[in-house]
Amino acid sequence: MYPDIALASASPRRRELLAQLPVNFTLVSADIDESVLAGEEPASYVSRLALQKAQAGANKLNWQLPVLGADTSVILDKQILGKPESKAHFMQMLRQLSGRSHQVLTAVAIISAGQQLQALSTTEVWLRPLSDTELDAYWQSGEPADKAGGYGIQGLAARFVEKIHGSYTGVVGLPLCETERLIQQLRRSA
Repeated sequence: MYPDIALASASPRRRELLAQLPVNFTLVSADIDESVLAGEEPASYVSRLALQKAQAGANKLNWQLPVLGADTSVILDKQILGKPESKAHFMQMLRQLSGRSHQVLTAVAIISAGQQLQALSTTEVWLRPLSDTELDAYWQSGEPADKAGGYGIQGLAARFVEKIHGSYTGVVGLPLCETERLIQQLRRSA
């Protein structure tokens, strides 16, 4: 079946989520520099990266398909918490998140030769107080290594989450409600 759209992502979680929508898709790699620019606000950062991923994918495909890009960041006190660089960095981040709330921002961008669509999902997440023993065991599982903020809500860290206010799929990495709206908007304008 011919794809309707390309997903510019290496994330297996984003692939699984997009597969839940009524859209045929293919994958395209989109390697970009994910450095935060000086003075860049978190919402601007994730929106810029989602758009750059979509643009990189579109360039690889010579703009033959619309391309969807997404980016997720964990935000604590207006600071972007990236992927852990080491166990010490992971422990520092999760100790900061322990027993309090933080935001997870996921931006989605779809670009085609004729248009550029974007959406931003913001979800408040509360983690229960976490012990160093729990954090050490979680790190040893290997799961936190490639996760923004050092945890995956859909995996072993689900037991740390007291509650969320917003989009669960946005925290996982692709807010399905917003993504489907963008795809429908793209189809209407085609």
